Amino acid sequence: MSAQASADQAGKGPGLRTVVGASAAGTAFEWYDFFIFGSLTAIIARHFYAEVGEATSYILALLTFGVGFVVRPLGALVFGWFGDQVGRKTTFLVTITLMGVATVAIGLLPDYSQAGIIAPILLISMRILQGFALGGEYGGAAIFVAEHSPNEKRGFLTGWIQTTAALGLIGALVVIIVTRLIVGTEAFNEWGWRIPFLLSAFLLVISLWIRMKLHESPAFQRMAAESTEKRAPFRESFLTWRNGRFVLLALFGIMIAQGAVWYAGYFYTRFFMERVLKVEVATVDALVLAVTVCSAFLYVFFGWLSDRVGRKPVMLFGMILALVAFFPGFQALTRAANPALAEAQVSAPVTVIADPATCAVQFDPVGRAAFASSCDLAKGVLSNAGVSYRNEAAPEGTTAMVRIGDRLIPSLEASSLDAAGVAAARADVQARVRGALLEAGYPERADPERMNLPAVFGILLVFIIAATALYGPQAAALVELFPTRVRYTAMSLPYHIGTGWVGGLLPAASFALVAWSGDIYFGLWYSVAFTAVAVIVSLIWLPETKGRDLDSIQT
Repeated sequence: MSAQASADQAGKGPGLRTVVGASAAGTAFEWYDFFIFGSLTAIIARHFYAEVGEATSYILALLTFGVGFVVRPLGALVFGWFGDQVGRKTTFLVTITLMGVATVAIGLLPDYSQAGIIAPILLISMRILQGFALGGEYGGAAIFVAEHSPNEKRGFLTGWIQTTAALGLIGALVVIIVTRLIVGTEAFNEWGWRIPFLLSAFLLVISLWIRMKLHESPAFQRMAAESTEKRAPFRESFLTWRNGRFVLLALFGIMIAQGAVWYAGYFYTRFFMERVLKVEVATVDALVLAVTVCSAFLYVFFGWLSDRVGRKPVMLFGMILALVAFFPGFQALTRAANPALAEAQVSAPVTVIADPATCAVQFDPVGRAAFASSCDLAKGVLSNAGVSYRNEAAPEGTTAMVRIGDRLIPSLEASSLDAAGVAAARADVQARVRGALLEAGYPERADPERMNLPAVFGILLVFIIAATALYGPQAAALVELFPTRVRYTAMSLPYHIGTGWVGGLLPAASFALVAWSGDIYFGLWYSVAFTAVAVIVSLIWLPETKGRDLDSIQT
């Protein structure tokens, strides 16, 4: 007998639409809270990391964004245990409250000019609290809906939980865009960025009111009533092979690809267009918003499709589409969004000619590296300009040079200089290199008149189709892998390792790969590697779970 039928016979609890709507609304609010930060990374960098320079402050802001993801597995363990012991409803009431409080607090924090080093410390603390709360939210909402759903509609109904990520991002972008329009760009950059965070107080009250109307899931009620054995979620989930093997399959067959594909499609594309292709922020916001609106329907569609053809083939379609599309898609994105840059890369390729021993990786997450050698100065200017370059070895002790087409621009050696001298040398190299780049046709900004917006939208949509095909059936697939007594714990940990660690660290890690290689497309290897591993694991070992009776899954 299905969970829904049992609930109906018992005559308890709200209807299925209420269950889905209330769960989805609360989860959308939590995603809204989480995505505000990602959408305002550049502004937050200027307010909280202003003392380390533009490039490094942006990296630190990306890492702060990533911190919220890193702690999500810890939240998954704590709230997963709590949810399997106490119940689903109580747990996600706690998580939504923590998320709301942390988000409102970010809107009230002093910035670096007001509080010094205390400001970024407080910011990181609030991101940790946000990530900790979100670690318990997704599993609770997905399980709650799945345990109310008929077996034959579980993919479709949990697809509404999956679409909350898109709804949360839409909400974040709409509030940001509207606020910027109302207060003006200058005021928004100064103080108006706080408004989207403060609005969370109002949304929190509404979400709590909706969720308070829910009852505990029927599957958990039956399990609690019928089982007299003491539950040990950690031991049963991770230290027994019967459940532990499915935790590993969920992680390596689904979730590492989810983190790589979803966050590349939604966040790395944004970073790439804004920082590398130099597209105006307002245009990037509009494009991301448009493609996210389209994606909201795709999650439900692919969840519905998985009820008919199976979870595994739909998710594999998303993974394989991403693998095929990543490199040609980003190269096409360059041609469509900034054709002048694409043309310049062909007509005047850039090479750094330097002694390899003098070259450091152009990535400094703590803002302490001097980057003062002639090679470092040259590469730093090119990295900050978002320009691809090749590396060519020069004899030992040679002062580095930048070749742009047929023109050679010598760098300066500043290793023996003090901080002021290094800054002056860097400014000199930057002025000469950037002047040569402009003469060679490299644009400072993407030209709106030459931008092919329909093509950009179409390319982004391909990435989003891949992400939604993988994510749409995912909640049902994860729920169907595990028995009721450990379901919250067992599915939450791999989910948040995949999305939290693989996905959350993707922007910073991909940027580091670009800085290391000099190739603006090299960061895509991060997503490709994780996705390829998941395709192999899923093809060989992941079972098909479509239509399983959740009450019949054995421990």
